[in-house]
Amino acid sequence: MKIGIIGSGVVAQTLGKKLVELGHEVYLGTRDPKKLDEKKNMAGTLTEWLASVQQKAKVVTFKEAAHQGELLINATHGQASVEALHLADAGNVGPKVLIDTANELDFSKGKPQALASSSRSVAGNIQSAFPNLKVVKSLNTIAAPIMVNPQMIKGGDHTIFMAGNDPAAKLKVAELLKSFGWTDIMDLGDISAAHGPEMYMGMWVSLYISLQNGMVNIKVQR
Repeated sequence: MKIGIIGSGVVAQTLGKKLVELGHEVYLGTRDPKKLDEKKNMAGTLTEWLASVQQKAKVVTFKEAAHQGELLINATHGQASVEALHLADAGNVGPKVLIDTANELDFSKGKPQALASSSRSVAGNIQSAFPNLKVVKSLNTIAAPIMVNPQMIKGGDHTIFMAGNDPAAKLKVAELLKSFGWTDIMDLGDISAAHGPEMYMGMWVSLYISLQNGMVNIKVQR
């Protein structure tokens, strides 16, 4: 499958590498594809990333990634996600599934603060701005390495969430999550339920600070 990733930081690079390993055709979208040697957010350069995937992916503009991908992934900072998707011309790509992995985090006071609340969410804003897209919130509650390798914690016995309005889109996303190794996938409901996993980031940050380790997740016992 052709997958377009909007973003080029650690989440984008981690997901992109795993998707290449799984045999997908990956288009990694960045603001300026000519700047391959600049360090990216919490990640290496795109030159290094291309070498790690043996040149089996393409680094392109946001717009090219959005138009080439059959399925899209938003891996930008939550504060900039809508702007980035406008740059990607996401309103004119048809009814594609978009996995939103983003969170709004404020680092202005040193320690990160989660900005999501019951009245705001990145996924909800994206769905409102781009009604053509089938937005599914997922993968935002864990560190990037766990996204593609859930077995690194407790053999994979922990929970990943998703929320979205379109049942078929969620089935498609669930299949992709299963290909990463996820077995406990919890559907929270329509896109309004994305508030929950986004607000959970406040708890995740507290856990990270307390444990001094971001390789952590939760299991919903039910």
